[in-house]
Amino acid sequence: MRPTVTALAALALAALLPFAAGPAAISAAAAADDPFADARAAMVRAVALDAEQTAVWIGKSALAPRVMEAMGRVPRHLFVPPELQSLAYENRPLPIGYGQTISQPYIVALMTDLLAPEPGDMAFELGTGSAYQAAVLAELVAEVKTIEIVPPLATNAARRLELLGYDNVEVRAGDGYHGWPEHAPFDVIVVTAAASHVPPPLIAQLRPGGRMVIPVGSPFLTQQLLLVEKGTDGTVTSRQILPVIFVPLTGGH
Repeated sequence: MRPTVTALAALALAALLPFAAGPAAISAAAAADDPFADARAAMVRAVALDAEQTAVWIGKSALAPRVMEAMGRVPRHLFVPPELQSLAYENRPLPIGYGQTISQPYIVALMTDLLAPEPGDMAFELGTGSAYQAAVLAELVAEVKTIEIVPPLATNAARRLELLGYDNVEVRAGDGYHGWPEHAPFDVIVVTAAASHVPPPLIAQLRPGGRMVIPVGSPFLTQQLLLVEKGTDGTVTSRQILPVIFVPLTGGH
């Protein structure tokens, strides 16, 4: 479920296959050590600095240690196309095809931190993309259910997670607006595309005491990252965290 950095080297070539156009796109044999370890550590430091600089919005100057440790374990370079691997640990979003992106590492870390995930939690993600956010969550919770509306991305994400040993993540191709009722209720829900509103089905599938993080606003304009909380009595509250820009949510809403 949580592959070690040394194990990643052996899996690297196979994990790149979903993005590869053919044999020529597969890199030569990976080294036994992790050539991206220093870059990943630098990324974690950049995320920590961003947390300090946005403290006035997020209400604290540092993200949870568990979240930061997970960010330091997940090999982001295996969740981007091969030609972008040299940029994988820069603190910025990158394209992954089909008009979609892998989110900026700081935003992934912040959204994960806001969820306050616990080891026994069941998580739902709307918008799998390359599965980077799902992998980060998988380091922190018992199970992750994630839905991707673009079938090739869903197929690639499932294969990538399988090759990397994340056996506590289930990927489905489809419209995630209506959640995944057969696995509800969820302790935490994360939406990785901007919605015009908070989907009512997701609120219904959030467990009392649970948390949802979702960007809300107009497509391709600045949106607001919302933290939605459901009280133990079922009451729902939300608060704005900070301005963000995400690709728009598509589907049957």
